[in-house]
Amino acid sequence: MRFGPVATRDSAGLIAAHTVRAEGATLRKGRPIPAEEARALAEAGHGEIIAVRLDPGDVGEDEAAARLALHLAGEGLAPERAFTGRCNLVAAAAGVLRVDPAGIDAVNLVDEAITVATLPAFRPVAAGEMVATIKIIPYAVAGASLERALAAAPQPPLRLAPYRLTRVGVVSTLLPGLKPATVAKTLRVLADRLAPAGAGIVAETRVPHTGRAVADALARMAAEGCELAVVFGASAIADRRDVIPAGLEAAGGRVEQFGMPVDPGNLLLLGRLGPIPVIGAPGCARSPKENGFDFVLHRLLAGLPVTRADIVRMGVGGLLSEISQRGQPRAGEDA
Repeated sequence: MRFGPVATRDSAGLIAAHTVRAEGATLRKGRPIPAEEARALAEAGHGEIIAVRLDPGDVGEDEAAARLALHLAGEGLAPERAFTGRCNLVAAAAGVLRVDPAGIDAVNLVDEAITVATLPAFRPVAAGEMVATIKIIPYAVAGASLERALAAAPQPPLRLAPYRLTRVGVVSTLLPGLKPATVAKTLRVLADRLAPAGAGIVAETRVPHTGRAVADALARMAAEGCELAVVFGASAIADRRDVIPAGLEAAGGRVEQFGMPVDPGNLLLLGRLGPIPVIGAPGCARSPKENGFDFVLHRLLAGLPVTRADIVRMGVGGLLSEISQRGQPRAGEDA
C-alpha cells in the first residue's frame, strides 16, 4: 500500500485518505475516488490530494478485518459487519468469555497494521455484548501479513462458555446480633447477581451457626435438586476447621480451596458436595460491589471448573479497590 500526495486529475480509482469537500464534489475518507469527483475537484482548484494506492496482493481494510474476526471467533461468538476497517465480535448468548492470551498476543505481534482488542478473560457478558474488536489500522494490509496473522492462531483464541447452572440453594447461618434484614438484603443482592445468568434461588434456609446444622442444610439442598450451593456465615470463615468447612465435610463433601488472592474476597471457601459446587461466601459478598465472590460464581454458573491454580492466578488484577492502609477489615466487614 502506498500513501501520499497525488495529482487530483490522476486520482480516480484510488482511495481517499481524507475527506475533501468542494463545491459540487465530495471525497469520502476511505472510499474509492469516482472519476467525476476527481475531475470536479481538479476543476475547483484542488491540484493535489492525499490518496492510497493498493499494491498487488493487498487486502482492503474491511475484508481483512472480517476474515480475521471470523477466524478468531470460537463457539458462541459471531462477527458483525465490518466497517471502516473494524469488525466486532459479539456474544450469541449470556455467559463467560474464554480467552487464550497467547493466541491474541501472537496475532498482535504479526504486523502493526493488525490489532485485536478483547475484554478480560472470564468476563461475564450478556447476549449481544461486544467481546472483541479487530481493527486494521491503515486502509489495507499486505495479504502476506494477513495470512501470517491467521496462521498465528491455529485455533480460535476466543469463545463463550454459556451459563448452564440455574438452580441455586442458599444457606444462611445465624448468631445473636445478625439482623433478619441483613439476611434478607443478602438474598436480594445474590438474586441480582444471578439474574444475568438466568439463574435463581430455588431453595433457601436459615440455620444455627453450627457444623451439624450446616451439614443438614447442605444435604437438603442436594436433595432438592440444587446445582450450586452458597453458604453465608453469620461469622466469617477463619480456618479450614471452622464451622462452614466442618459442616461441608460432615455432609460428605470436601473443601477444595480456602482463601483467595483477591481483595475484597480473601475469605472465600470453595468446595464440593458430590457434583454440587459449594461456595462459603466471604462477608463482602453481602454487598453488590464487585469482589472475589463474583470471580468464582460466574465461572461455576457457566459450568467451568475452578481449581486452586485458577484461584491463585486471580491475584494479578485481584486488588479491586484502593486501600490506603490495611490494618483493619473494611468498615467492619469481613473480607
